[in-house]
Amino acid sequence: MNSKNSSTNLITPGGFLFSTKEAAIKKPGRKDILLIYSQHEAIISGMFTKNKVKAAPVKLDMQRIRTGKGQAIIVNSGNANACTGMQGMRDALEMTTLVARGLNLAEDKVYVCSTGVIGTPMPMERIRIKIPELVEGLGKSTPYDATAAIMTTDTFPKVVTRRIKIGSKTGTLLGICKGAGMVCPHMATMLCFIMTDLKIGKIALDKAMKDAVKNSFNRITIDGDMSTNDTVLIMANGMAENEPIRKDTASFKRFSSALSDMTYELGRLIVKDGEGATKLVEIVVRNARNERDAYKAAFTIANSPLVKTALYGNDVNWGRIMAALGSSGITIKETKIDIYFGKVKVVKSGISHQKDMEAANIIREKELTITVDLHLGTSSSRILTCDLTEDYIRINAEYRT
Repeated sequence: MNSKNSSTNLITPGGFLFSTKEAAIKKPGRKDILLIYSQHEAIISGMFTKNKVKAAPVKLDMQRIRTGKGQAIIVNSGNANACTGMQGMRDALEMTTLVARGLNLAEDKVYVCSTGVIGTPMPMERIRIKIPELVEGLGKSTPYDATAAIMTTDTFPKVVTRRIKIGSKTGTLLGICKGAGMVCPHMATMLCFIMTDLKIGKIALDKAMKDAVKNSFNRITIDGDMSTNDTVLIMANGMAENEPIRKDTASFKRFSSALSDMTYELGRLIVKDGEGATKLVEIVVRNARNERDAYKAAFTIANSPLVKTALYGNDVNWGRIMAALGSSGITIKETKIDIYFGKVKVVKSGISHQKDMEAANIIREKELTITVDLHLGTSSSRILTCDLTEDYIRINAEYRT
């Protein structure tokens, strides 16, 4: 029903246009401002950071999302517009006002997102003169251009598409995102923009978005730090002219499955591109007493600096995993725990299974899975994480320079 599209055959949902420009927000030499525009008014759904310190764009978008409608998103990199006081809110409003004027839209149909350095005033003198150019350039940029314009410490653009058939019509889902650091699973972990030409009701879109985020962006961690700007927005403009997708229908299940599959792949790309990371690691906890315990155990392991540095050092130090489990606060029985690196069981019933040498080959791989079996119930969870390296320290030590 839904299939991946290769980078050489990327299909953009009908009615969506992109434009990118250079505003030299942090430094010159790269495109750093993006405009996404739907030629038809779209149903919109969003999820935002749980951090109590929220950037001005997040506060503004959280107000506007209540309307359930949207048509344009302006995004900048290089400056988070966070901890910038009332002037920050005025700047966010001005960005949406200028876009609305240029596109002849109501202001509340325009959303704004920012990413970059916290606490620095927005260079509006450079941004405001670029917005008319963004409007004029709509349709001249690709989704890859769009993603490149919103990157900060990312090393590659993250773009994923899906095709899905609803009745006699085939629609497209396109997702772009940025994120490589300050990533922790408490919604949304980065900036992500999803577009579809499928027609779907607001209740169904909200439900599909919530489910997708729960099983993807809320299941990743790079460094355990939550951003002030985390945002996921999805726009559905209905240009595929399918019968409207409603909740609790077969078409909703197809749509929701495709969306979750796409966001999980985007989440994998974020963790794979973790700042300084050399490994993508999936932590699986199974047979926990309940879902909460499974999630908490997996997250504690995935976010442990000791586990992450052992992974970087190719050290099958399963003792650090046992210690993380014991500190997670969940119900465990030490003598029941099994731990696997790939398919190699290194711990059986809480003690060494004498297989560390075999597991040493697994841990050297660029992608691997570590599984913990608690043997206490039937619930499971998985978290995507990465190793912790010297480069992570260097990147973040030099972030503002």
